[in-house]
Amino acid sequence: MASDVKVVLIDGYIDDPAALGVPPYISPMVRAVAGAATDAGGDVEYVSADMLRKGRPIPKADVSVVLSGSTVPGKYLRSMPMSLKELTALAPRLSGWKLVGGSAASSEAASLFDFAIEKDLAASLYDGMSGKEVGERFRTLDEWNRWMLKGASVVKRHQDFPTPLTVEIESYRGCHRYRSGGCSFCIEPLKGAPLTRSPEDIIAEAAELRSIGVRNVRVGGQTCIISYGAVAGDVPKPRPDMAHELFSGLHALGFDVLHVDNANPAVISEYPSEAEEIVETLAEFCTPGNVLALGLESADPVVKDLNNLNSTAEQVMDAVRLINRIGGGRGGNGLPRILPGLNIVCGLDGETRSTYGMNMSLLKSILDEGLVVRRINIRQVLPLRKDFGTRVDRRAFVAFKDSVREDIDREMLKRVAPYGTVVRCVYAEIHDGNTTFGRQIGSYPLLVGIPYKVDLDMMYDVFVTDHGFRSITGVTFPFDVNSMPMSAVEALPGIGKKRAAKIVIGRPYRSLDELADVLDDPEVALPLEKIVTFG
Repeated sequence: MASDVKVVLIDGYIDDPAALGVPPYISPMVRAVAGAATDAGGDVEYVSADMLRKGRPIPKADVSVVLSGSTVPGKYLRSMPMSLKELTALAPRLSGWKLVGGSAASSEAASLFDFAIEKDLAASLYDGMSGKEVGERFRTLDEWNRWMLKGASVVKRHQDFPTPLTVEIESYRGCHRYRSGGCSFCIEPLKGAPLTRSPEDIIAEAAELRSIGVRNVRVGGQTCIISYGAVAGDVPKPRPDMAHELFSGLHALGFDVLHVDNANPAVISEYPSEAEEIVETLAEFCTPGNVLALGLESADPVVKDLNNLNSTAEQVMDAVRLINRIGGGRGGNGLPRILPGLNIVCGLDGETRSTYGMNMSLLKSILDEGLVVRRINIRQVLPLRKDFGTRVDRRAFVAFKDSVREDIDREMLKRVAPYGTVVRCVYAEIHDGNTTFGRQIGSYPLLVGIPYKVDLDMMYDVFVTDHGFRSITGVTFPFDVNSMPMSAVEALPGIGKKRAAKIVIGRPYRSLDELADVLDDPEVALPLEKIVTFG
């Protein structure tokens, strides 16, 4: 194709186990596609799903590329991946030859495109634009590094740039356990042996992103960050030197947020000395609030064996203890430096009602030891590689999930962010009635509810006053009792509507003693000492 080829890239958002792409995140595949198109001589125009939803016209193009689909659907705060209905309506309106990638390539809408690419949309697009056959292949390491640099600038066109946008950087693809087939539900083993990017190449990509204004990054796109650079094997031996080189280099670039993602508990358990060095590196060079999502999947040994899962329940306990010991100290944003998360997958082969009991027993053991898990992700398996013979017992699944939320999650939240914690830099995202919901920027951030309206798209420090099953509640901090509206005053601990009215009528106050004098119970004022100011 000629060098003036117009390429329209539609970011329909993807959400995969190894890649976050729903705002405020942008998937690395988006940048790879943009880089591949640029490398082949194209002029790329980026359009997101949310831009289309707000009425932006679809540009005319020689090539139209859509990246969309979710293999681990979750609950989203203010955006979501393009639906099948949206994709079906979009396809006929696109011009030029049309490609679709992500899990949408295997959807019913795929037939509306000229090419549905299931492996690597960037590589297939590059081949087509270079006059080669459009087939299924993975990019080479040289292409990977080149395209991530050439496609970096596309992030500037995202509606969340520069904040709260979080840009994911990939470290390697594939699975160290590929010879044994890896976990039965995961597609990473199908990509073969790990293809690992060097620290130098990853840092070069990060430096390019930083130079164009990116402030928040996550090193993702891998099955286990502890195994970065390790030699392939069912339990690969970690390389602390490579992790140190990578993360010290990334830290030096001065990002506001630097986080990671997945880790294999078996690797941490089998190589505790090496794993300890790497977790110490992550605690030192990454920003607080970081999460190492551990692949538990199931505590049932029968399910583990039938599905070739990563680790045993005992290995998971080893990993949780080690990460807590090293990463449990509180950082400058109010949260612990790095904590474990747990992924539980239901519906795998061999699962019975007793499987749920084993999973709950493990979670209670973690709780009883006084350990902290930042996030427990429970989902039903999706048949990406095979059909699973187990039919999920819906009643048992719901009961298990409810029990985790009620008996485990709330207590964990109290440990992560106790009453009185000041959670820094919460980005206000949506209003739901009179409540404002926001999150810190980073991997798997806490959902924070402020029980009154504040301006959106701004950062606030929040004083934690209460805990839900999956979120925390708090008031903006510092809290000037002489100027805040009544709706905010009544959200203070122990106040409520009647006392708030008294407080507002009696303003201004110069001290906590003066504030206590107007309340029917002066003791109510005591908990406010660390919250309110008298500006």
